Amino acid sequence: MTGATVSTEAEVQEAGLLERHFKMRERGSNTRTEVLAGFTTFLTMAYIVLVNPAILGQAGMPVASVAAATCFAAAFASILMGMVANTPLALAPGMGLNAYFSFTVVQQMGVPWPIALGCVFISGVAFLILTLTGVRQLIVSVVPQHLFAAVAGGIGLFIGFIGLKDAGIVVANPATFVGLGSVTEPGPALALFGLVVIGTLSVWNVRAAMLIGIVLTTIAAWITGQTSAPTEPYSLAALTGTAFQLDILGVFGLSGQQGIGLVEILFVFLFVDLFDNIGTLVAVTKRAGLMDAAGKIPGLNRILMTDAVATMVGAMAGTSTVTSYVESAAGVQAGGRTGLTAVVCGLLFFATMFVAPYAQLVPLAATAPALVVVGGLMLLPLTEVDWEDPMAAIPAFLTVAMIPLTFSIANGLAFGITAHALLKLLKGKATRADWFLFTLAALFVVRFAWMAAE
Repeated sequence: MTGATVSTEAEVQEAGLLERHFKMRERGSNTRTEVLAGFTTFLTMAYIVLVNPAILGQAGMPVASVAAATCFAAAFASILMGMVANTPLALAPGMGLNAYFSFTVVQQMGVPWPIALGCVFISGVAFLILTLTGVRQLIVSVVPQHLFAAVAGGIGLFIGFIGLKDAGIVVANPATFVGLGSVTEPGPALALFGLVVIGTLSVWNVRAAMLIGIVLTTIAAWITGQTSAPTEPYSLAALTGTAFQLDILGVFGLSGQQGIGLVEILFVFLFVDLFDNIGTLVAVTKRAGLMDAAGKIPGLNRILMTDAVATMVGAMAGTSTVTSYVESAAGVQAGGRTGLTAVVCGLLFFATMFVAPYAQLVPLAATAPALVVVGGLMLLPLTEVDWEDPMAAIPAFLTVAMIPLTFSIANGLAFGITAHALLKLLKGKATRADWFLFTLAALFVVRFAWMAAE
């Protein structure tokens, strides 16, 4: 009886500590609801544990190490967000930026992945400085909403295209640049099977649709002999393959073409992270009812500072830029209103780290369908563009089209911002307040001229 009383008192005391920190009653929630919301968010995000290593592995990074780093970064970032900002916002390595890291920075620009990780770290430092000094407000103010939406949509098409390419459904064609692959081959057939599974589960509103689809496709690949078990036994020491392997000194040692490329790399990592965060924050906080009457997000600086620190820690662990996940809205839909939701999600990612390196079992054919589905879902912001207004439609279209067609988020940003500035100037709507916008556009024009001279 005494033991039961002690246990009850301990539970009450623990609940009191949670309540004082997270203010659940004030936001109309409770511990049970927050825990369930955390599980829901985790299930909708868990696919990143398998997809991120598949993408960064194509940059030459050890897959098992990246898987462990992905879990560690997501766990650290989500727990930090919950504790510091008290927001039901979970974080993990961002889709789109991981593709830019692997396919553009490493493969196209020839930057070694340790130096690319150094660029990610420096972009996190820059994000933190911009947040602390208030410069981020200036950056956000010069970029119109339709370009925020266009960047998100363009990255969605970029991710979807990578998924179709990885699956072998879309292949190179000398006559038409791209064409349809042989869908009866094992790889494309497995990917189509995975796409059907994920699509079916999604329309039935199964929270873990993508994760289940990846697992079932991997099992099918195992049965058909398209994948095999790793030959090396798993150890947490696998994390050392990427942990603290970033080369910050190498970043500043770049010269020639890569020296110019460094500015572009940092710009893209910084701006896309900024755009992605603002869009996600607006979507999630609005759905959670946390946005105030003036349309502002309470504790925005704490949220953005947490994101910056998470990116730096993620780079040290060995993964690309860590950012807020719109899948957090699933947890909010399940009732999550405080940072406890994010903390629970982070703890689940931490637990997953002990088995994450087995992600190397998962073939590209299994992760490709998830890329296609995620890419499709990222097109939603395009509905915010006024396609009947040329001032909005032309820059937005150029942004959306150039990102996947040139395999570069940087090119999409460059075309969109330059077109917006030029049209504003030609219509006679330019003001002195637009000086930063035209500075950005001028820098992009110089970039285009420099690329043409190479």
